[in-house]
Amino acid sequence: QVQLVESGGGLVQAGGSLRLSCAASGRTFSYYAMGWYRQAPGKEREFVAAIRWSLGSTYYADSVKGRFTISRDNAKNRVYLQMNSLQPEDTAIYYCTADSSRTSRPSGYWGQGTQVTVSS
Repeated sequence: QVQLVESGGGLVQAGGSLRLSCAASGRTFSYYAMGWYRQAPGKEREFVAAIRWSLGSTYYADSVKGRFTISRDNAKNRVYLQMNSLQPEDTAIYYCTADSSRTSRPSGYWGQGTQVTVSS
């Protein structure tokens, strides 16, 4: 069984920052990559960022490059998403994901999501 629990969402003004955290438990030894997706109201879910668990290689959507940074703490089985220069269009539910498959778009396991709201 795999559990992913997100935290750190909230309300922030445009230009501000938030740091999301995802705690992983269960079969964490089998993770190849972890990541973040988001879904805004009325829109499809989209990829945000991912990180390979062992090598630390990172991948980003073009819309967040230079503003968001994904990182992980292997000892704590946690992955983080530092979000800077937030804009109203970043408003969405953010989901933590993990995958045991060889992929840069991890989507095998999903957390419940955390709401991020950016006011203008």
